Amino acid sequence: MKGRHRIIVQNKRIRYDFEIKRNITVIRGDSATGKTALVDMIREHFENGSASGVELNCDKECTVLNGRTWAGQLSIMRDCIVFIDEGNDFVMSDDFAAVIQKTDNYYVIITREGIPSLPYSVDEVYGIRDSGKYGTLKRTYNEFFHLYQTADFHYPVRPENVITEDSNSGFQFFHNICEKSGRICISAQGKSNIFAEIVNHLDRRILVIADGAAFGSEMEKMVQLMKRYPDIALYLPESFEWIILKSGVIADSEMDEKLKHPEDFIESKDFFSWERYFTAQVIKSTQDGYLKYSKKQLNSVYMQEKISDKILAVMKGIDLTVPLFQEKTFYGPENEKSGNFK
Repeated sequence: MKGRHRIIVQNKRIRYDFEIKRNITVIRGDSATGKTALVDMIREHFENGSASGVELNCDKECTVLNGRTWAGQLSIMRDCIVFIDEGNDFVMSDDFAAVIQKTDNYYVIITREGIPSLPYSVDEVYGIRDSGKYGTLKRTYNEFFHLYQTADFHYPVRPENVITEDSNSGFQFFHNICEKSGRICISAQGKSNIFAEIVNHLDRRILVIADGAAFGSEMEKMVQLMKRYPDIALYLPESFEWIILKSGVIADSEMDEKLKHPEDFIESKDFFSWERYFTAQVIKSTQDGYLKYSKKQLNSVYMQEKISDKILAVMKGIDLTVPLFQEKTFYGPENEKSGNFK
């Protein structure tokens, strides 16, 4: 499955209207926010159709997965939007993660906890709220909102330490950049190790660079840590390869459209996360030229100044090139921080 899909589900009391565009969407929130009501309505419509009193409009079949027989149920689901309510512990298992990689479904998972085994995007973690659009009408209209909001910094972020999720080409690129300006660049060797790596360097001004396409499960504890330690900043592009594509160093007439609407190009069965798609695009687009890209070992041509400057220019609000001994403050002349950024 690929593309953006709108789902409208309603009965006499309540209405939901939202869109999903990736293979994994996570809905979080406390009790009484309408999460389980949504799944119940999907289930009722699937089992009883119009007799359920639930209206459902979507260009894809919507169904519910639950219980110990989940694997058998999933084996017959094709090209569906699959809803999973909280309390189904199988979503935390490696078995579930392995099975859904091979399917062409989209999944909407309701949970109160992060799911480390699944590579879901920071941009696809939602809560549910009453929008108030129907005022005094009896229906309660619910809309999705991004749980993790971002804002821009007014001043360039100039960290002392850079921590990358990547241990391959992305880390090699930033390590080289940081070395030139007297900064320390550390690879966390994976997203699950980033938190511990930050804790080991809390006496420093830190910039974390991670793949936003798969960092959703780590966000809650990161947000809590950043509230306590304001000298931690996050930069979450889709991936390092996305930065390269965004920079324009690779000539591709279709790339602008692919970056604006990746959901129209990424088949979920082929690419479990968008990070994998962007990596494949860079490799394919450079395979016969001097920019030939390898995930494991960075081609030295990417460190040429004209190319590296274009890549760094994508990271708006971040300056890794000013030598540390020249900088006066981290966030600007008044050391003022305006909010988290992405």
